[in-house]
Amino acid sequence: MRVENELTIKRFIDIRRELGYTQAEFAALLGIKNTTADIERGKTKLSGKLVTELLRQFKINPMWLYGESDQKHLATDAVQVIPKVVTVSNAEQENIVMVNAKAAAGYPQNIQDTSWYKELPAFNLPIPEFRNATYRGFQVEGDSMLPNLKPGEWVLAKAIEKIDDVSPNKMYVVVLEDAVLVKKIERLPKSNDITLISLNESYPPYKIKPYHIQELWQVNSKITFGVDATTEKGLLRQLQESMEELKTQLGTPK
Repeated sequence: MRVENELTIKRFIDIRRELGYTQAEFAALLGIKNTTADIERGKTKLSGKLVTELLRQFKINPMWLYGESDQKHLATDAVQVIPKVVTVSNAEQENIVMVNAKAAAGYPQNIQDTSWYKELPAFNLPIPEFRNATYRGFQVEGDSMLPNLKPGEWVLAKAIEKIDDVSPNKMYVVVLEDAVLVKKIERLPKSNDITLISLNESYPPYKIKPYHIQELWQVNSKITFGVDATTEKGLLRQLQESMEELKTQLGTPK
């Protein structure tokens, strides 16, 4: 005897399959013992805790789950992608924090930890293009954005407030729940999914949900160093040496 509505069971199964989890993986994610098999067979009712987790982690509308709404996700157009932390200098000017490849591994987990940012080098660019907005520097890892961006180069990117502001002709630093990526972004009409695209055709595009994005930064320039910057002092020195080159890239008179 089924203890749960057939439509609810079907929609629960569809969610798991759409996300690509096995019954055991989905159970672990939702805090269920063993697997979701009994739920999917209709032998176990969906608990309030489980429905809450579906809403919290994947923005699944409980009303949709129970067949009382056609809106599958809640608040997907109001996802907050603005910076979680902004640092300032002693002169109360916003700094450009530099996140190297090693730091990027811990960035998603420390995104709201103000003390963590103090460990990262930061500087200020006295150039008009970098005023009246929040910028952050990220080091490129991997070759997925070749030929435009090489491994080890740095991009300077401006904070984006809303996902709706993205352009298919720009590159973005996409901060997910477990990774920091540099990609192009495509949004298809009548689709809730976001497609992340690499310039290197060896890497196929893949889709994510908007709520998986924690922060979004639009790339507007890059910095290439001829030698390694293994220390904060070395990085800042090389940033100063690259100022004139950067001004030229931006078309700013010297």
